[in-house]
Amino acid sequence: MPSPENLRFRATRVYTYVRDITQREKQHLLSEIQQTRGLMPILMKQRNGQRWSPDDRAQLRDHFGRLTRLSPYLVLVVMPGGFFVLPVFAWWLDRRRGRDRVRPAG
Repeated sequence: MPSPENLRFRATRVYTYVRDITQREKQHLLSEIQQTRGLMPILMKQRNGQRWSPDDRAQLRDHFGRLTRLSPYLVLVVMPGGFFVLPVFAWWLDRRRGRDRVRPAG
């Protein structure tokens, strides 16, 4: 049977690990959302009778690509109890990133 000190140490490590992953994913989400600030003025050009330039179209593709990558986060935030699932989701994403780094090129 593990000692109480050992259990406390493990619980502290798990808490720190989950906190660090959650903080990292929170920063990632915030930076991605901040990069989509210019989306609305570009979208409103069509409504205001202007045409999208090739640069506008490229920016729209970038913005929608970012939003597509953020959609799993948004689903978790909207669904009931999603806030509690966020650390598990961050852990799962972390595992996927690790697998990509280990996979040999070629």
